[in-house]
Amino acid sequence: MHRVQAGDARVPALGLGTYGLNGRTATEMVREALAAGYRHVDTARMYGNEAEVGRGIAESAVPRADLFVTTKIWPDDFRADALTAAAQDSVRRLGTEPDLLLLHWPAPDMDLEETMGALNAARTSGLAAHIGVSNFPTALVARAADLADSPLAVDQVEYHPYLDQSVLLAELRRRGMALTAYCPIAKGRVLDDPVLGDIAAAHGHTVAQVVLRWHVQQAGVIAIPRSSKAERVRANLAIEDFALSEDEMAAIHGLARPDGRIIEPAGLAPAWD
Repeated sequence: MHRVQAGDARVPALGLGTYGLNGRTATEMVREALAAGYRHVDTARMYGNEAEVGRGIAESAVPRADLFVTTKIWPDDFRADALTAAAQDSVRRLGTEPDLLLLHWPAPDMDLEETMGALNAARTSGLAAHIGVSNFPTALVARAADLADSPLAVDQVEYHPYLDQSVLLAELRRRGMALTAYCPIAKGRVLDDPVLGDIAAAHGHTVAQVVLRWHVQQAGVIAIPRSSKAERVRANLAIEDFALSEDEMAAIHGLARPDGRIIEPAGLAPAWD
């Protein structure tokens, strides 16, 4: 799988998302994914599985230097001292320093200057190699980037064929950042789409594989599909043997709709682009 330039980082274009994977399942899926060829694993403190993800990494035969590991800080820990303690705890739970540390959601009452100061300090002190944000609209990306001491790597956001992220993606590209797509197959809602079904049939692949191919075929886009089934984890990676045409890419982009957003947590969701 090719890598995407994201600030100063180079991130594998396809990673394993681990939201909702707990206990031994999380460990087994990480181990299965790495054995299948994944080199990018995404977790978060809020997921409650950093230790299990770390165990899967440790049980894998893949050298740590070949992997890219992301975790995220929840808004409850955005004050400077709390962020530092949370980042240290993530390192302890993972058993390794993450390659990328993100702010998980832009809390309405956060002091972004203080929070970014602590995020900068986490990087310079070796608690993470790179930093970035998640669920930030363009205006907040601009503010965070201005407060960052090093290039922000990514903005991790919901992105799939039913949700237009062209405004945000253009801004991220302009800043040299990448977009990491969570819910890349829209929690399975794309699987019965007739347009996607026709494209999948034409290529002899599944709809999920077509949608993931659509993601990684876009400049500056990374996707982190999640599955609790080993066969699906392996299938999601098998997207290198075909390419979508310009017309097929355009047809998939054309599926976006005003009500396409799925993730909208009360009290956390910002004013989206």
